[in-house]
Amino acid sequence: MACVDPPRKKKKGRYGVAELKTLGSQLLSSASHINNLPLLLTFISPSSPPHHVLESLLSLHSFFLPLLPKLPSSSAVATSAAAPSVADQSEFIYLTWLRSKFDEFLKSLLDILASPQSDETLKELVLDTLMEFVKVANGGAFHSALYHKLLLSIVRSTSPATFVVDLLESKYFKYIDVRYFTFISLKKLAITLEGKDESDDKIASADGNNESQLSSKMECFIRNMYYTISHVPPLQGSNNTSDLEMWSSSESDQKQHSGDTSVDDKLLKSKKPNKNVLSAAKITKKMKLKFTKAWIAYLRLPLPLDVYKEVLVNLHQAVIPHLSNPIILCDFLTRSYDVGGVVSVMALSSLFVLMTQYGLEYPNFYEKLYALLVPSTFMAKHRARFLQLLDSCLKSPLLPAYLAASFAKKLSRLLLSVPPSGALVITALIHNILRRHPSVNCLVHREDGVDEGKSDHRTDEGTTVNSDNVKTSAIPCQKPGIDHFNNTETDPKKSAAMRSSLWEIDTILHHYCPPVSRFALSLGNDLTVRAKTSEVNVGDFSAGSYATILGAEITRRVKQVPLAFYKATPSSLFSETDFAGWTFKSEETPEMINENNERSTKDLP
Repeated sequence: MACVDPPRKKKKGRYGVAELKTLGSQLLSSASHINNLPLLLTFISPSSPPHHVLESLLSLHSFFLPLLPKLPSSSAVATSAAAPSVADQSEFIYLTWLRSKFDEFLKSLLDILASPQSDETLKELVLDTLMEFVKVANGGAFHSALYHKLLLSIVRSTSPATFVVDLLESKYFKYIDVRYFTFISLKKLAITLEGKDESDDKIASADGNNESQLSSKMECFIRNMYYTISHVPPLQGSNNTSDLEMWSSSESDQKQHSGDTSVDDKLLKSKKPNKNVLSAAKITKKMKLKFTKAWIAYLRLPLPLDVYKEVLVNLHQAVIPHLSNPIILCDFLTRSYDVGGVVSVMALSSLFVLMTQYGLEYPNFYEKLYALLVPSTFMAKHRARFLQLLDSCLKSPLLPAYLAASFAKKLSRLLLSVPPSGALVITALIHNILRRHPSVNCLVHREDGVDEGKSDHRTDEGTTVNSDNVKTSAIPCQKPGIDHFNNTETDPKKSAAMRSSLWEIDTILHHYCPPVSRFALSLGNDLTVRAKTSEVNVGDFSAGSYATILGAEITRRVKQVPLAFYKATPSSLFSETDFAGWTFKSEETPEMINENNERSTKDLP
């Protein structure tokens, strides 16, 4: 069948909705009007009016949907010379031409989906159309190549792809096969972006003017990818395959997909009970593997700082429990923990989960944790989680005495520089340290310097690792009032905390904020008697602020309220009993009044 371009009877701008509807009806009714197809395709673009795009889209969707299983693949079209022998060559040429028009139609739909000027309602219709093609274009099996193009347009959009991803999450991410191939495609896109970033760096080094432009595009791609991968729900454990919904299904066993998947990436089988159906356990295992590979590939990218922080905040809850092998994140987390500052605070949550639940061994963990104790930490946005983890890390009874003493002393020194909310949580932390580790209660009170030096010598002999530290700690405090604690030392072993005392606690007993001074009184109890004391829940204070302290004081019931009450109206500012021998009463005589009046008259000009 000969296929020629339609005669241009009218200009594109002269077609109305009614005429487009007529063109679509003719195309669907008879093959003799096939030349209406290229004309309708010209209206599928982001610059066309939405009502024109809508009318053309409905007609073209109805036209291509039943033909998709018959169309040759794009690879077969590209190598048409090596195509298999077809009885009717004209039919093959016709289907090849239709395939080229379908590819053109797909490109136009993806442009509309990625365009920031497109209407949201139109984007939703375009997404539904594309997902319908994904469902039927491969003979009932999931068309992974087409779906990969869809995700590629979302990730490489120059504007935020939040609306389209939200549509995918609400409509399609509930299907197990959509999630499966989403992870596969995101992994490939991340690997492509990683290689593209390296090549862009070489180009930027040759031409410095393009460096900012390349980095801004890369950041936009990475943000869109993060928003997509973070909104794909991981597969929850299920023992019943009937709970797993499929977007596409096939009656027979499906073949390998178009070279986009490896041997272990075969399509998940239909839900129908037969010998080829995968069990729920195998499906869960394969989904975890794809989930893991997608996230690991993404974390290798050069993440912007705000995305980097958001990843660290959500990693321990949204990612680690669903990985096939969470220990694989140890390199990423240890690098993040070594950065310092707020990044280390955010990485601590995930690192703590790996250490406590998955057996990760991290050397110098407490040294890094000790270095995070700075005033800014107690004013950071995510301080609540960090402070609770800090309390958990200091809970072990196997913690050496010098280490517990160093943390207690470092925290007590911070009492002098943090706001009242920070002073409350520090007091709670010190309370728990003293109760858990009786060996450091010597910091609360010292009688003399000689005994202090002897006791410290005995303690440090069992805790320090080199003879230099033992000799240093054995030197007695010859001068009273000198604090040997080195606040600038980053190594808790060398801080000399065991030779110091918690004198800062006595200072906050006179704190200007009443809740702080009242709470500090709890440290005056004998915390070594565990039967009479209990640990303080740090979570009750970790998220405190000036607003929470003020709110608690306002709602606090006070038994005795100070009142300024006088039985008689006072006649003077001070009473005679306040200052014995002094009088504050002045009796004016008429002579004194006249004398004062004369003086005031002379002073007038």
